[in-house]
Amino acid sequence: MLTNAALRLIEERTGHAFKDADRLERALTHSSARAGNSSQAGDTDYERLEFLGDRVLGLVVAEMLFSVFPKADEGELSVRLNALVNAETCAAVADELGLFEFIRTGADVRQLADKRLMNLRADVMESLIAAIYLEGGLEVARAFILRHWQGRADGGQARRDPKTELQEWAHQQGGAYPVYVVESREGPDHDPLFIVKVTVGDFEPGYGRGRSKRMAEQEAAEQVLYRQGVWSRGSPDE
Repeated sequence: MLTNAALRLIEERTGHAFKDADRLERALTHSSARAGNSSQAGDTDYERLEFLGDRVLGLVVAEMLFSVFPKADEGELSVRLNALVNAETCAAVADELGLFEFIRTGADVRQLADKRLMNLRADVMESLIAAIYLEGGLEVARAFILRHWQGRADGGQARRDPKTELQEWAHQQGGAYPVYVVESREGPDHDPLFIVKVTVGDFEPGYGRGRSKRMAEQEAAEQVLYRQGVWSRGSPDE
């Protein structure tokens, strides 16, 4: 159970006074902490809350972008949305709030590589948004999200989805088309790791790792884009 001191710290950092401490604890609990009791799935971990929080975040950010960029077309808005709701951004907000010290996991999960821990922090960020939404409704959730996401939306170029970028580049190389293949799937069901290879014609293939096939595909696409000089480190597209 969360201690009173921990609860006060979370409330201070989020600016929200939580009425349901049990729900907040679920929002901070990874499925690996169930100690193998799969019958409790959804009742003791953040998975259901993450599902809801992802949709609330997407709605609020989409509404914000629609207002902030009145001349942007659907394509640009989609690119900006993806950049603001991806795992990297959600994990960055979680880090700003210092949430990691409160997350409950199984002992094995704490030893995961940094990128997989990034996904864990991102998931908790979304589940926390759901907990706030369920207590205060959309207006309270919106205020929380705008406080931490609005500054990230202002100015700058949005990063394009690497799979889209690679597909367009491949088409310019004589009509080639990226082909993604899952090389392997490792790890437990609650925290899988996919390894994906992408090939584009006769070019050297790219490889990516991720908690989902899509994330692994995106990393593989990025590898090719950087290697072929389509993207450069430190460029607006990075």
